[in-house]
Amino acid sequence: MLELHNEPLHVEAILAAWYTQMKDKNYGAFIPFVGIVRDEDGIEGLSFDIYEPILNSWFSAWQEKAKAQNAYLLMAHSRGDVPNHTSSYIAAVVSPKRKVALKMINDFVEDFKANAPIWKYDLVDGKRVYAKERSHLLSGSGLLKADV
Repeated sequence: MLELHNEPLHVEAILAAWYTQMKDKNYGAFIPFVGIVRDEDGIEGLSFDIYEPILNSWFSAWQEKAKAQNAYLLMAHSRGDVPNHTSSYIAAVVSPKRKVALKMINDFVEDFKANAPIWKYDLVDGKRVYAKERSHLLSGSGLLKADV
């Protein structure tokens, strides 16, 4: 399940809903990861642009990897502005076995950081500033990889 929100994520509500949805499906492990925007380098927060067609394709490929291991992935991400000390990203893996879920959540989050089509901006003095030094080029992105 992939959810996109136009605001900072309501972590407690999302995790509670996911847990309620998954708890009776006979999975033995529910491993969440919550990303929190840090107050560093004078930023007020982060802002995100998402290219949904590629994100949906990327997430579907991961869901197939999970299914092959009898696991299931959940992900939520914010669009737009997310102030410091709030969340822009939540991911979770449910699996019958904890070792599968623990490995998969690590691999999924690392691949997300490297390959998900989400562009990050710093919020400085109320303006979006492209976070080029913390961004990665996407393989095969063509014009999307042009210098900003």
